[in-house]
Amino acid sequence: MTSKLGTGDQFPNLDLKMIDGSTLSLPTDLEAPYTVFLVYRGHW
Repeated sequence: MTSKLGTGDQFPNLDLKMIDGSTLSLPTDLEAPYTVFLVYRGHW
């Protein structure tokens, strides 16, 4: 189990496979210095 990010914590490096087959690497592929990242679960 991991813990939540706290204020000032650095976002961890993640490689996400997109539905079109491409890969999105976070946070390196983000262009803006400030970003909102929302995660929706596929099912409950």
